[in-house]
Amino acid sequence: MQIDDKLAFSPNAAAEATGLGRTKIFEAIKEHQLKARKFGRRTIILRDDLLAWLLALPLK
Repeated sequence: MQIDDKLAFSPNAAAEATGLGRTKIFEAIKEHQLKARKFGRRTIILRDDLLAWLLALPLK
């Protein structure tokens, strides 16, 4: 799956798409580094918010 294929991701799908762990995605949401929205009980991460968060990560 490519990140451009979807408009929004669940935290699990965001982890899969980025290659990061599910725990790291939830930590970033909890620390307000990664924007997430709620739709009922579901947590949704918009593609643009996921990309912005990834691009804001520090370079090594």
